[in-house]
Amino acid sequence: MQEVKDTQQATVHIGYDGRVHKTYNGTMARERFENEVRVLRYLEKKGCDFVPKLLEVDEENLKIVTTNCGQIVKRISKDKLKELFDELESYGVRHEDAFARNVTYSAQLGRFCLIDFEFATILETGETLTLDHPGFKDRYELK
Repeated sequence: MQEVKDTQQATVHIGYDGRVHKTYNGTMARERFENEVRVLRYLEKKGCDFVPKLLEVDEENLKIVTTNCGQIVKRISKDKLKELFDELESYGVRHEDAFARNVTYSAQLGRFCLIDFEFATILETGETLTLDHPGFKDRYELK
């Protein structure tokens, strides 16, 4: 497997079959895991095709396996970035981490995609992690 990310918050590997394996670590790991699972399931029900699809959920080990949405983009215009996150909101989800680091490009789909929904909000229910949690503020500099 190819390691893509190994931080205090998560470890991400891409398997030889192309599937993405993400294990949650650190502050609020269970809450972030549960939130991402909830949001990805919601988006799948809504028919959103530019986000990962959940393939496996391992609640005991705080691990998910998803489809691969392509390569992280190196550069993207502010206008395109805004357009992508606005498109996500049309499906009823606010990402809450709307930065280029969460944008991929899928050659298979021929479009930009979004990843990493640990802190996303489902707008109709308001379900999200609390933004005033110190781990969230420290990571995302919202002080």
